Amino acid sequence: MEFNNQLSIYLQIADHVCDRIQLKEWSEEGKIPSVRELAVSLEVNPNTVMRSYEHLQQLGIIYTRRGLGYFVSPGAAAKITELRKEQFLEEELPQFFRKIYLLGIGLDELKDRYEQFKNRPLKAQ
Repeated sequence: MEFNNQLSIYLQIADHVCDRIQLKEWSEEGKIPSVRELAVSLEVNPNTVMRSYEHLQQLGIIYTRRGLGYFVSPGAAAKITELRKEQFLEEELPQFFRKIYLLGIGLDELKDRYEQFKNRPLKAQ
């Protein structure tokens, strides 16, 4: 995973976990990697992964079973979609509209590009 400087690493890890859930790589009620396992695979400090998991627990996306680890909450994919959609519509879409307006990009061109994008396989980031 490549991190960017735009967002805290723990939030980027939380997004990574959410991607895996939305792409059905990690199923609802299924066990997810331990803090240590994910930290090793992402090459980050376990405390950073722990912070991500705590954040996701607060949002109701994952939960812990004492002595067994972390699991995907029932309805997590729908909750992630709802949260991400709200964030996109409130924060990212207005910036997107501004850019396409300033660049003179028409809706037809956007539609064509979107259709091309939809035909590519998606992977977790």
